[in-house]
Amino acid sequence: MIREIVKIDEELCDGCGLCIPNCHEGALQIIDGKARLISELMCDGLGACLGHCPQGAIEIEKREAEEYDEVTVIKQMIPKGENLLIAHLKHLKDHGETGFLQEAVRYLKANEEEINVNVSAIISEVHNSKPQGQEQSSGCGGGCPGSAPVSFEKPAFMMAPQATVSHSGQSELQQWPVQMHLINPAASYFQGADLLVAADCAAFAHGSFHDTFIKGKKLVIACPKLDQGKEIYVEKLVRLIDESKVNTITVVVMEVPCCGGLSQLVQISIDRASRKVPVKEIVVGIRGDVLAEEWI
Repeated sequence: MIREIVKIDEELCDGCGLCIPNCHEGALQIIDGKARLISELMCDGLGACLGHCPQGAIEIEKREAEEYDEVTVIKQMIPKGENLLIAHLKHLKDHGETGFLQEAVRYLKANEEEINVNVSAIISEVHNSKPQGQEQSSGCGGGCPGSAPVSFEKPAFMMAPQATVSHSGQSELQQWPVQMHLINPAASYFQGADLLVAADCAAFAHGSFHDTFIKGKKLVIACPKLDQGKEIYVEKLVRLIDESKVNTITVVVMEVPCCGGLSQLVQISIDRASRKVPVKEIVVGIRGDVLAEEWI
């Protein structure tokens, strides 16, 4: 498949770190004085980091690339040293990519003598590291902590001690982030999932949105009227259909006319994708009632 991926010219890069906090997925870090792409998995090719490089060392290259392969990535990183390997494995750990993390560790253990690295020391450092965003800030960071992908194995709710509001329902959210611009279609939790594509306002209108719509699904949200870059939404939806092979798509929109644009974006994505998946559209009224529900 053709993918767009960040490419860094190490000769031009001076390690200033200005690109780091502008990588939404936390895929860039300063390692050994240079900006490094530590995980192709987390790079969506949107190029948020490009305009923040004063040296012009970052570009987006479009090239033929197979579906993400952890072993291939590890092989590419080994010659660049243990620091980059540790950063990559920490990155997988922080983003809940346990399958890829285990695959990487298995490869390192099986080839420890050949690649001449201390695998036990690497694993120990990764295991004892704090999650991204909890370590002491160095001014560069590792991307926006609020957009770091997280998968929730079991929904859980705990009221903060100082909270005064009541809570009678259980959150059914299974992953983070949910905003369409921030999600990474290659995240493992989307693989074979039932996808819920919801208009921003729907959760505020429908009183039992979690139980009725989110339960058992992975969620992405968008506003077809106010959001910019909707072509990016189509590209991500196509990747979710073709690469992550989502099982079904449920679209929840409001009854207001502009909200129908979200269903149109999904339909355009279906038309462009090579796979076909069933799509259900649910229309919610401004008073929270469900006005229509049908497979389209």
